[in-house]
Amino acid sequence: MERLQKVLAAAGVASRRKCEEIIAAGRVSVNGQIVTAQGFKVGPVDQVSLDGKPVEKAETHVYYLLNKPAGLITTVTDTHGRPTVMDLVPKQPRVYPVGRLDLDTEGLLLLTNDGELTNSLLHPSREVEKVYRAVAAGQVTDADLARLAAGVELEDGLTAPAAVKLTERTPRRTVLEITIHEGRKRQVKRMFLAVGHKVSHLERIRFAFLTLSGLERGKYRNLTSQEIQGLKNLPKKRGLPRDK
Repeated sequence: MERLQKVLAAAGVASRRKCEEIIAAGRVSVNGQIVTAQGFKVGPVDQVSLDGKPVEKAETHVYYLLNKPAGLITTVTDTHGRPTVMDLVPKQPRVYPVGRLDLDTEGLLLLTNDGELTNSLLHPSREVEKVYRAVAAGQVTDADLARLAAGVELEDGLTAPAAVKLTERTPRRTVLEITIHEGRKRQVKRMFLAVGHKVSHLERIRFAFLTLSGLERGKYRNLTSQEIQGLKNLPKKRGLPRDK
């Protein structure tokens, strides 16, 4: 909720002080009702009018960090009526996922209505790091780990080098953290299949510098102003040419 004079000023009607005078003069209505009280607050869905004409409110950007559970589709709507990540965040203002996580993949997902930031974070030149905790069937060998780190050949080309950290290895399963900066569809799972192992559980635990610290599965939180600015200030990176 924001003060009416602030909303009018942000929409370019006039200065905030002048907007206070306009409100006092009875020229502004909210949802069809004249408002003259200073400090009256309006929300995203309230219709503000000046002299009977709707005021195009400046878009208020929101930024959510969601701990996505398995079983939800990363999309705004689903034609089959299946549950989506949008069921876990406020309906207004409308936001959109930054990238996607598969149906059975859990973990960190950003949602925002800031299209400029979304495009920036997804642009290949940013090379935004995404860290996943993967549980793979069987014993992933050191040779397999080296292949994952160096890049593996997939049907859509060779993957970029990845950082791989082994955390557990038994004859039945291997647990590791893998850091990538590409955004190919089902990339991590396909990388493991390329070295002969199926991923049974996958969770994104970091996006750039953001983590899930203290956030329960199925819950979301607003990004802080420092986090938002940090994402906007992420530098562009240039990939080094591969040896041929």
